[in-house]
Amino acid sequence: MKSQLTIFEVGNSIPANTIVNVASVPQRSPFRYPGGKTWLIPIVRQWLKQNGTQANLLIEPFAGGGIVSLTAAFEKLASHITMVEMDEEIAAVWEVILTGKNKWLAEKILKFDLTHENVKKELDKPNKNINDIAFCTILKNRIFHGGILAKGSGMIKNGENGKGISSRWYPQTLHDRIVAIDFVKNKMDFIKGDAFEILAEYIDNKSAYFFIDPPYTVAGKRLYTHFDIDHEKLFYLTSKLKGKYMLTYDDTSEIRHLAYKYNLDFRTTPMKTTHHLEKHEIIISDNFNWWTQSIDGQ
Repeated sequence: MKSQLTIFEVGNSIPANTIVNVASVPQRSPFRYPGGKTWLIPIVRQWLKQNGTQANLLIEPFAGGGIVSLTAAFEKLASHITMVEMDEEIAAVWEVILTGKNKWLAEKILKFDLTHENVKKELDKPNKNINDIAFCTILKNRIFHGGILAKGSGMIKNGENGKGISSRWYPQTLHDRIVAIDFVKNKMDFIKGDAFEILAEYIDNKSAYFFIDPPYTVAGKRLYTHFDIDHEKLFYLTSKLKGKYMLTYDDTSEIRHLAYKYNLDFRTTPMKTTHHLEKHEIIISDNFNWWTQSIDGQ
């Protein structure tokens, strides 16, 4: 059986139980994404650099907010990136940004007069086309509690300093992030599809890197529309990948059991939730040789 260690115990210069300050990581995504991996970026950088050269292909089968894909594109950590997402609303945003009217979306956000009346008008609009869906998704992501798009989520009431729905609405920032993606989208593809099918399709690709961040077993139902996935099947597929992979999960007895069952090596790493609670997550990888370098956020 492979050893399981806390990730910061593996010969690096960061003390054990160090938590990454997300403010030190460039914010590339237009999403305020629940369960996003901004905090993991310093570790992802090291993983992508493990061969000393740019990764040939990075596949993110559960793209979500896309921070890993965007970081890889902007920082030239991968020659080509494929993002995959099956959620209709989130997919619409990426389709518009990467293949459609991204400047229209950026300008719509910048010029939108954020009032309850205008929000209701946008959300209630019938027969929405893909551009409308993309805008409404960004809108809801920014004005709903925790950025949660799943059924049952609702608008912020008080927000920060009593700002209500405008608490997380930064039109200029969102505009600039979307426009900036224009500079790297030539190396990015987006597929609206099923993560399991994409993993199976690329299972024998030895040069691919897979960053796999599925809906977690504990919080997934509350955070995501498509939360109900076959976790054991995902572990099985991951164990068969010929390329390099990083699979992230919440640290639970169920997940540890699956890692042992499929003989997958893992480490744990600390992070803080949006409510500032410290917890640990599991990182599963085909190897941890890449962790011999120090994590310095660069």
